[in-house]
Formats: sequence, C-alpha cells, structure tokens
Amino acid sequence: MISEKIASVFNEPDCEKNRGKTAGERKKGCGTKGLTPGAAAGGCAFDGAKIALQPVTDVVHLVHGPIACEGNSWDTRNVGTSGPLIYRWGFTTDLSEMDVIHGGEKKLYRAIKEAVAKYAPPAIFVYQTCVPALIGDDIDQVCKVASERLGLPVVPVNAPGFVGSKNLGNKLGAEALLAHVIGTIEPSDAGPTDINIIGEYNVAGEFALVKPLFDELGIRIRACITGNSRYRDLAGAHTARVNMMVCSQAMINLGRGMRERWGIPYFEGSFYGIGDTSQTLRTIATLLVERGATADLIARTEALIAREEAKAWAAMAAYRPRLAGKRVLLYTGGVKSWSVVHALQEMGMEVVGTSVRKSTEDDKARARAALDQNTGKVGELFGAIANPEMYRMFRDGEADIMLSGGRSQFVALKARTAWMDINQERHHGYAGYDGMLELVRQMDIEINNPVWAQVRAPAPWDPPAASPGVTPLIPAGRRAAP
Repeated sequence: MISEKIASVFNEPDCEKNRGKTAGERKKGCGTKGLTPGAAAGGCAFDGAKIALQPVTDVVHLVHGPIACEGNSWDTRNVGTSGPLIYRWGFTTDLSEMDVIHGGEKKLYRAIKEAVAKYAPPAIFVYQTCVPALIGDDIDQVCKVASERLGLPVVPVNAPGFVGSKNLGNKLGAEALLAHVIGTIEPSDAGPTDINIIGEYNVAGEFALVKPLFDELGIRIRACITGNSRYRDLAGAHTARVNMMVCSQAMINLGRGMRERWGIPYFEGSFYGIGDTSQTLRTIATLLVERGATADLIARTEALIAREEAKAWAAMAAYRPRLAGKRVLLYTGGVKSWSVVHALQEMGMEVVGTSVRKSTEDDKARARAALDQNTGKVGELFGAIANPEMYRMFRDGEADIMLSGGRSQFVALKARTAWMDINQERHHGYAGYDGMLELVRQMDIEINNPVWAQVRAPAPWDPPAASPGVTPLIPAGRRAAP
C-alpha cells in the first residue's frame, strides 16, 4: 500500500518537475542524487511528515517507533501557537528489542488508549517509523480499531523514514490529511470569503503578522494547513472557496487533491516581501469575487494595500542609510529565494546571488527576474555551494551578510561575516508588511554590530604586517566594518 502511495506522489501531475520527466525518470522519484551516508539525519520521510503535521496544535502526535525517532519536540521547527500546547509534547511507543521480536501493534493500541484517557484530544496522529514498518506492524488497522473502540479519529501517517526524502514525507503527510481528515466535518458557518492557507507553518508565530489583514477585509482563514491549526479547522477545510499555496514543494498534492474533490482552485503566493504580500492579497480578493464574494472586496483590498505599503516603506526608510551598498547572499530555497529580493534592493542593498536548491522552475524564473530587476545585471542563481567555496566568497569580501538556515552559519562566522537565520529555527517573524520591517531591522543589527570591528582586527600577538605565507586577517576585498 505504501509503495502505491509513493508512486502516486511521485507522479504528481501538478508538479512542473514531474511533467518534464520521462516515465522512467518519474519512477526514480524526486531525488536527483544517490543516497548519501548520514543524509537521512533530519531529512527522512518520517521527519518530513512530522514537521508538516506537528503544527496542528491540539492533537496528540504519537510516534510509533524507538524513542530516538521522537527526538525533542521542543527543539524541532519553531512553530507558534495561540492556544493549545499539546503538539509540543513528545509521545512515543518507545519500541524495544522485545517489541521487534513480538511486534508492536498491541503496544501501539495501549499507547493510543492511554493518550486518550489522560489528555482527551480531539484526534491522534500516529506516525509510522522504520522499525515497525520493517517488522510489519499494520498501523492502519490498529488506528481503525482504536478509532472505533475509543470514539475519536486516530489518523495513520504512513511515512517511515526509509521510503524517501523529507520532501516526500511532507507530501505523505498531506496524503494522510486528504485520506482521513479533510471533509470529515461539515461546518455550519461556511461563507463566500473563506480561504485555506496551505504550507504555512506559522514559524516563529509569524502568521499573526498577516492574519489581521485578512480580518480587516472580512476574509476568514478556514484552515491554516497546518500552522496553529486545530483538528476541526482541518476537518472542515473542504468548504473554503480558495486555497493559497505558500510552499508548493511541500503540499502541492493537497492543493491538487482538494481541487479535484471539492472544486477549490489554488494558487501559489507569498507573504515574504512587500510587493509579494500585496500581490497575494490582490489575487485572493480577485478569486473570492469570482467565487461569489461581493465585488467591493477588491476596492477595499487595494485601499488596505496602499495604506500598509506606505506605512511599511516609511518605517523602513530609516534603515536605508545604514544598509545601502551592503551585499547579501541569500542561501535558502523555495519562495524566499525570490520574494525578499525586491525589498532588499529597495534598501539599496545588492543581492549578489540566491540559492535555488529547493525551488521549483517557477521559483527559479522569479528569482532570476527579481535579481535582474532595477540592476541591469544578470543575477546569479546558486545551487549547493561547497563550504570551501562559500568560505572563499566571504573571505574575499563578496558578501557582507548571508541569510540562510542554521547548517551553513558556521562557514560565514568562521570567515567573520554576519549571518542571519531565515529558516525554520529562527525566532523572529518575517511575514507580511510588519515582518519585512522586522527583517530589515534584524539585518541592520547583524551587519552593523560593533563585534565585527573587533573580530576582524589583528590580534595583539600577531606581527604588525603579514609575513609571506600568512593569511591576512582582513582581506583586501573586505570593506571596513563600521
């Protein structure tokens, strides 16, 4: 059964990459490289399914496997909540050697029963991991029996780590929502301005920066899938009029599935960057009017955009003299590879290049256009940059700051270059107009921090002038720190 599900995900018809492949290439899946020892750490299918669904805040997320697979729930993606905290608790069946011999299905049922008795959640999500999958535990059947006996939804998430990548796990998590959750409750208050946001995980609680805009326009977020969501939100998500896809790489199969089952159109938008936030609001308003909302929604949206853009640019102007001329390397992926470029350029900063490792073909085209905009130069799109080459770039002063995830931070810091986290572990929200202002403020703090003048200065014990064969501490290409 899992092999059939994986095959259907690999053949996703709405995925641009898949459409460009031959039938033989599609069977090989989405990975372009062979297996790399250690690459599964933090990047397997189980991990992908877990981080995609764990932002559902009020359900028990029960990991069926050895305790190490659960990890530290407080130390995974830093997603926020406006209420329940149960999603951050660690629940696991803690399989041992004896369970491998005798099977873990009874232990799983007892764990589900105990979780219901102690916490009374609206639902339980059960995640299959490698060990029980290899010994043949049938979590689908256990979940079905538990659901019938205990009287609540028990959702199997069949994405053991060995079946593929983290991205595949994202999609298998979406398949679990389609198969067992969405459409199971009929809300009595469905309206013409209801939308779903798909692939928004509320990292650092940043969706709170965007939601007031929708509230002011009278647009209701029926379900944010899955950031800060509740089980009942997801179960009634099929009544929305429009789906917005924030990260198409993660859950495009969910958008396509909801379009086919319930006729809900979806589009890809972004809340990163001022222009892209405005365009996203315009698109939502237009689609809602086409689907039955009153026509004045478009005019009210334009008025809100004009007001918020003026306010944001006025606030950001104070940072322009401190940031103008600084060079930025964007080493991230997805929508962030292009959506923040324009705002940085408006600050007078030069984006020397952006990574498109995890981007779709559409993302790459947008990144190219964003880099070329207003510069007249051909921007550079990077794939993966080897650490030695990245270190050389910083030592040669080709960038003053790198925006990336935590894995590459030490290369920048070793080269005494400012670095800022823009991925899922960060603690600042960068979405919407207020989020963009916060991004610029944080960049100012990082780039103009006086610590750089100290760490780049020669140490007291170094000779006054560089001797032959000694690498100078401040290379010729590096501009003086403030």
